[in-house]
Amino acid sequence: MKTEILYGIHPVLEALKAGRRTCLEIYITTDRTPYRLSEVTEAAKTLKLPVKSLSSSQLSVLSGTEAHQGIGAKVSEYPLVELESLTEASDESKSPCFLLILDGIVDPQNLGALVRTALCAGVDGILFPKDRSASPLPSVSKSSAGAMEHLKMAMVTNLSATIQELKHSGLWVAGLDKSADQSIYDMDLTGPIAIVIGGEEKGIRPLVKKQCDFLVSIPQTPGFNSLNASVAGAVVMYETVRQRIKITG
Repeated sequence: MKTEILYGIHPVLEALKAGRRTCLEIYITTDRTPYRLSEVTEAAKTLKLPVKSLSSSQLSVLSGTEAHQGIGAKVSEYPLVELESLTEASDESKSPCFLLILDGIVDPQNLGALVRTALCAGVDGILFPKDRSASPLPSVSKSSAGAMEHLKMAMVTNLSATIQELKHSGLWVAGLDKSADQSIYDMDLTGPIAIVIGGEEKGIRPLVKKQCDFLVSIPQTPGFNSLNASVAGAVVMYETVRQRIKITG
């Protein structure tokens, strides 16, 4: 079993709550105020996990960062899922499938922010390509405040082929493109849908864009470049939520 060091109060606590990873041991630094870590230590006690004391510098070396907040955990790698698992999740919830497809999101901070919003917005799962993409590493869990530990994510080799497969399964695919004529506020997002978010510099790649059923944009004041990818993603995800709430009451 391959392992990694998860770090930060929220990522470690949410990983223990989610139970999707195998956790081997917890690390706590001796210079950290105990009450801030009490929820984690109680969870570790319940799960009968060993808790080891380390100096802050030792944990920095172990985790590869000084932003560990005095806590770490030796865990199995993030459990990626198969594509079918994402569409099955919607069948179980009896609500239209809602997926997020990321094309060229290479910044772990942006990925973490998108993951956090996706979990809050009820997205069934996230797909990302094997190449030219940030991976669900501990840094992403940290920037998502631990949300990544609860959300399903699938890595695919060919994003264009995957989109075709999703379309054959009954999903509509909407690409977010700042130059698109149609606004997200004029598009029906209430059915089974996958929303594609492109990288900040180049946006959605041409071959991926070609596979989208339609392209939509977010209205904004002229004269400025564009919204940050994670902010744009948040806007379109919550427009989808708004539309769905409106029709369900």
